[in-house]
Order: sequence, then structure tokens, then C-alpha cells
Amino acid sequence: MNSHEIDYKIKGHDIQFVEIELDPNETVIAEAGAMLYMKEGIDFETKMGDGSEPDKGLFGKLLSAASRKITGESIFITHFTHRGMGKSQVAFAAPYPGTIIPIDLAAMGGRIIVQRDAFLCAALGTKISLHFNQKLGAGFFGGEGFILQKLQGDGKAFIHAGGTVIEHELKGETLRIDTGCVVGFQDGIEFKVQRAGNLKSMIFGGEGLFVATLRGTGKVWLQSMPISKLINQLSPGGGNTKKEDRGGLLNSLLEQ
Repeated sequence: MNSHEIDYKIKGHDIQFVEIELDPNETVIAEAGAMLYMKEGIDFETKMGDGSEPDKGLFGKLLSAASRKITGESIFITHFTHRGMGKSQVAFAAPYPGTIIPIDLAAMGGRIIVQRDAFLCAALGTKISLHFNQKLGAGFFGGEGFILQKLQGDGKAFIHAGGTVIEHELKGETLRIDTGCVVGFQDGIEFKVQRAGNLKSMIFGGEGLFVATLRGTGKVWLQSMPISKLINQLSPGGGNTKKEDRGGLLNSLLEQ
């Protein structure tokens, strides 16, 4: 299914939203609860599926819903269609402060891989599916990076990032970053979650127990403030772990 052609404007600075302009009978799909406002002529319907495969039966829709549940997203996707005359607009906002990234999927080879909470909205025809990144054990211990989402299509898709977006163009290179800072990358780039050095570095380094390694050729999008870090800093005592507490943790590990 070819994606609908949509026009858009990204507005705002530190807290952005995207306004999608639709012609009659054009549709945009979005995460449940992402809608900010919609103008006259826009109808919306909540569906169990992204609409990229209209002939998919009930069983296929249930499988799609189950995969979205695994990623932690709502099993439903909202479809917004312009039923009136002329042009009309519908706007979507990210659930936390940050930046919205427009992606032309056709220019990205037809698909990209994103973190499970990065997808915001896309033109109808975009397929959203589950993408397992690596072995189950590494996923459980590595946190972010195990369960990802794959966006496929030939139209526009929009993903959001916390804080500032950093875009890298890898040319057969390797990039090591905090696991939570990965927003998305082109399909074909190798992405692994690995242990962050030796035991001493893991306890005292302050960089977490695991790091993500991206290797290959293509675009990578990173975020400066993932929501997990923001929540940690806002929680009581967040970000203020004492050195002696970390030393006690190290001693406990060495005694076992």
C-alpha cells in the first residue's frame, strides 16, 4: 500500500508539535493520546492496526496488537481522516519535552528502526511492526535496545526525542553511546547492547551498566535527554548517589 502524501509544519522550540495538513480523504495515523488539536472536517477512528494492510484479517490484527503490547505501546492506533472540503489540519505533540524528527521513509530505503517509545505519527500506509534486536538475555539485562519498532513505507513518518537531537552519518564507523540515548537508525546498521567495561567502571563510572554499539553505514538519531534519565533526576535523591553507597555495592558484589 502506497502511503498518503501529507504536508506538515513542525512548530515550537524546546517543546515541539507537528501540524499535519490533509487534503480530502487523506489520513494520518498516530499513537493513542498524541493528538493536540484538529480542525473542521477531521474525523478520527481508533483501530487495532496501522491500516497498511487493509486485507489483513482479525487474526492478523490481533497479532499486530499483541506485538504493540510487548513494546509497551497502546494496542490501538488512531486514524485521522479529512472528510471535508479543501484542506484541514490536525496536530500531534510528544508526551514529554523534546524534538520532533521528520523522516522521509522513501529516502531511507523504505524502513528505519526506532526505540519503542519514539514513534509519534505517520502517513497512512506506514507499517509499524516489532523488531527484536538481540538475544533475550542481553535484552533483559541491557534495558533499552532489546525491543524496538520497525517503520516501513514510502511516506512521511515522525519520531520524537527527548532534549536535543543529534544526527550522525556513519560511514563504516562504530559509535558507542548510552543505551537510552538511541532514538533510531537506518535498517542495516548493527546495533548491540554490551557491558560497560570492567566491574570497577560499571560501579564507579556513572555511565550505567551497559552501552549501545552502533556499527555500519547510514544515519543514526540520538537524544540528549531520554525520558528515563529525566524521571531519575526528578525522583527524590535522583542523580545524587553517594560514592560510599557505590563503594558498599562494590564490596557486596565482591563478597558474593
